[in-house]
This record gives sequence, C-alpha cells and structure tokens, in this order.
Amino acid sequence: MNAPIRDLREVVRDEPVMRDRILDVVKSAPKTVPEIAAAIGQPTHEVVVWVMGMRRYGWLSEVKGATDDGYFRYEWTGRTS
Repeated sequence: MNAPIRDLREVVRDEPVMRDRILDVVKSAPKTVPEIAAAIGQPTHEVVVWVMGMRRYGWLSEVKGATDDGYFRYEWTGRTS
C-alpha cells in the first residue's frame, strides 16, 4: 500500500481510534503486523506504531517465535480498559 507518510504525531493520535479495529482482528487468532494492516486497510508503517503502543500498554502480547517470513504475531491480552 503506497500511502503518504503522515506526521508521527498524527499517527500516534489515531491509536485510540484504531484500537478497537485492531483488537477485532486479533481476537480470533494472532496476526502479524502486515496481516493486521491488510485487515483494517491501513499502511503497515502506521500499524507498527499502533501495535507497539498497544503492546507497551498491555493490550497486545507477542506470540513466542517468528513466522517463516520473520514476522512476530500479536494476540489480545484480554485487557478491557
């Protein structure tokens, strides 16, 4: 996806809005960042920022071991607020 590069502050500001969409995707099964990006129709480079923030604050956790492509999968931790 060739999306224009937005200012990082704008991307970070969108995280609360995108959180529910990302959680809906990973609740059924762990997904990689490219899989999440494709499912929600957003650029991978922005999804990385949101996933890392959600991981830092306990919304997502990393599944041990990388895929054959070298990507880590992320799953919902069960956090609700």
